[in-house]
Amino acid sequence: MSSILKLIGREKELFSSDIYANEKELTSIVSASSFLVIGGAGSIGQAVTKEIFKRNPKKLHIVDISENNMVELVRDIRSSFGYIDGEFKTFALDIGSLEYDAFIKADGKFDYILNLSALKHVRSEKDPFTLMRMIETNVFNTDKTIGQSITNGTKKYFCVSTDKAANPVNMMGASKRIMEMFVMRKSQGMKVSMARFANVAFSDGSLLHGFNQRIQKNQPIVAPNDIKRYFVTPQESGELCLMSCIFGENRDIFFPKLSENLHLISFADIAVKYLEDLGYEPFLCESEDEARELAKTLPSEGKWPCLFTSSDTTGEKDFEEFFTDVETLDMDRFENLGVIKNKALFDEEKLNNFEKTIKNYKNNLAWTKENIVKEFFTMIPDFGHKETGKYLDGKM
Repeated sequence: MSSILKLIGREKELFSSDIYANEKELTSIVSASSFLVIGGAGSIGQAVTKEIFKRNPKKLHIVDISENNMVELVRDIRSSFGYIDGEFKTFALDIGSLEYDAFIKADGKFDYILNLSALKHVRSEKDPFTLMRMIETNVFNTDKTIGQSITNGTKKYFCVSTDKAANPVNMMGASKRIMEMFVMRKSQGMKVSMARFANVAFSDGSLLHGFNQRIQKNQPIVAPNDIKRYFVTPQESGELCLMSCIFGENRDIFFPKLSENLHLISFADIAVKYLEDLGYEPFLCESEDEARELAKTLPSEGKWPCLFTSSDTTGEKDFEEFFTDVETLDMDRFENLGVIKNKALFDEEKLNNFEKTIKNYKNNLAWTKENIVKEFFTMIPDFGHKETGKYLDGKM
């Protein structure tokens, strides 16, 4: 973890003191409990799975749509931790499918269910079809799996939200904000908790993960120079989720406290640190064409072509925030974890209308992005969405 910390401009692990202070109780609860991790082969899912596995649970089942990532998860766990006394199984399933429903019907008895599945990319909102899948994954699959958990007598359900749900400006953040509303309704039937947190450094599909790919493929490094973000390491993301799952009270949302321990840094600055760590000197280019051309020659000279530009794509937020000024906070319970305290506030009519409208669109196999944006504004009247007409897929 130390090398990742260095790249994101930090020296200290974020939650080590909170984990240390609660380790005895954490291990006692995990070792006596059974867990289902949904979306367990993604970057955050793998991190959570490892945090649970190393505390020797009675049962740990992992569900994920990605068969390949699941294989790597098992290899990673066996290579790092070995085996547990309890049952460890993986299932390559889509949680929106009948096969998943049959799996839950056959073996749905878990003390804790953690849902890490999500469409998380801002770029996924560029077309109406992927956008609809985002709603299905982030909102309705969450609602469905909480309902199944209530039926099966699960003790606690945890799901990941996002910092982008606080005053959202993109459809991804708004979908997670709407998910939080549906979760609040279901919280009347069982105990639920969530987490909002920053970018996970080098997580699958992230820009930083893309740096690794670009180096392997001898391609230029491209990054925005005007966007600063907070980053957590993969292990920290797993620790945050597990702490919320085990210690969160009903409707609590955990988040990392903003302090000197959580460093704000631009993608371009990380790119420079990353290249220097590999022994390369960044070479700043003026255009995509120049960067592509120089990638053929510069690396052999110990330099790497970089294109650092300002961001002008739809859905980028100027700054990050984990809570809004109308949310109630508990900043005293943990050293580096803040907690948003929520009442079961939701608009039943709005939720029902949203569900009904989206279902009608899907039944007719016809909808536009404008249709969905309109529904989002109905659910979130102060939604700060702005359409620039430019998307990340239109850039290098």
